[in-house]
Amino acid sequence: MWEPSQRYPDPAVRVLHADFNKYRVLLASIDKLADGCRWSEGPVWFGDGRYVLWSDIPNNRILKWEEETGAVTAFRKPSNNANGNTRDRQGRLVTCEHDARRVTRTEYDGSITVLADTFNGKQLNSPNDVVVKSDGSVWFTDPQFGILGYYEGHKAESETAPAVYRLDGKTGKLTVMADDIPGPNGLAFSPDESKLYVVASRAAPNRLILSYDVTGGGTKLGKSKTLIDAGPGSPDGFRVDVDGNLWCGWGTGDDELDGVRVFTQGGDPIGHIGLPERCANLCFGGRYRNRLFMAASHGLYALYVNTQGAPGG
Repeated sequence: MWEPSQRYPDPAVRVLHADFNKYRVLLASIDKLADGCRWSEGPVWFGDGRYVLWSDIPNNRILKWEEETGAVTAFRKPSNNANGNTRDRQGRLVTCEHDARRVTRTEYDGSITVLADTFNGKQLNSPNDVVVKSDGSVWFTDPQFGILGYYEGHKAESETAPAVYRLDGKTGKLTVMADDIPGPNGLAFSPDESKLYVVASRAAPNRLILSYDVTGGGTKLGKSKTLIDAGPGSPDGFRVDVDGNLWCGWGTGDDELDGVRVFTQGGDPIGHIGLPERCANLCFGGRYRNRLFMAASHGLYALYVNTQGAPGG
């Protein structure tokens, strides 16, 4: 059974390059906040309520951890096998739902608005991860993972190619931004929104994190470039800090790889946060957005770091 380190600095927070030293808080250790999940995903921080929401996909629920009390409760059950979550620029929850094959927004009164469930009259596959740009547009990935079986959704035939979509925040128009990514998964913008990063989780022989120049006033993408070749690693979801570093959910079941791997904006690995299980996704939160919340397989973990999350995650 995993036990938190009583030592400072926490030996599970590893420096791979000296550039990571500035981001490591020497008097901070990894905290385990919750367990009992089957596959944790999509954490999102609500600063106004001081809580984290995250998805437990196979258990068909969104869970809530409260900062003040440490209480863990069910925020929504059933959740339509919810996966990725984020907040829009008005603070509303935006969620990818595997089973309903859609992206939704939770309004202030708790009602749910469907943002996207079809493209050109054909049903989406299983929206996976989502971010909201400063212009209010909603960007999400739509691989087939949730329709391949009955564990994280339900088995169904694919009607559309896996893709990255952009939903215009003003008109509601849905546009395919890229449909040539093998298994599009996690995605995030650089702090200045000039680049979009996307995980190609079915690329071979290794998984990749691709980089796109954002053009056309934020409505188009240039050609993809490989930013990170994951080698033996397995990136899933990730978020970007204010310096442009990528904090990536990572792991393959290997003790040396499970956790969070940190890369510079140039794609160089500089740090690793070791967890006892594979990390799927993460977010920045806390009062100063300097606490990293990590959804990892069966649980939720947290670590204070010496940086802040960029807006939009």
